[in-house]
Amino acid sequence: MSNPLTHFDAQGQAHMVDVSAKAETHRVAVAAGEIRMKPETLALIASGTAKKGDVLGVARIAAIQGAKRCSDLVPLCHPLPITRVAVDFELDEAGSRVRCRAQVETLGRTGVEMEALCAVQVGLLTIYDMCKAADRGMVIAEVRVLEKHGGKSGDWQAVASA
Repeated sequence: MSNPLTHFDAQGQAHMVDVSAKAETHRVAVAAGEIRMKPETLALIASGTAKKGDVLGVARIAAIQGAKRCSDLVPLCHPLPITRVAVDFELDEAGSRVRCRAQVETLGRTGVEMEALCAVQVGLLTIYDMCKAADRGMVIAEVRVLEKHGGKSGDWQAVASA
């Protein structure tokens, strides 16, 4: 069986995967995550009265930037010509959390799962940064790829979590 960890060569050395022989296809990845907080912190975000301004507006731009800069942060990640990034936030008052969902697309030789994950993480980190004066105990959790489409391996969808 070949090594499933493609970022290592036969000698066990880390390397960037050669994708030159792969076909260019439309590739899509969706990732999501959440940040849990005090109800009062969620109320600040919802009302738009957080000290630093429009938390979700800034977090959306940060998430898009996170997707675009993924290869600068993850050493063996290919720089990709991203064709679309869509970021949505959902306020969940009952759970006292904000959910983030990012969809990233490209026309290329490798997938955009890492870019979608980076978008979610940077969006959630921005919420933390903008609200930490009110709530240092916020928790970023449940960040994962939900689905991917395109490429030789085709479509994949995560099993729904409980």
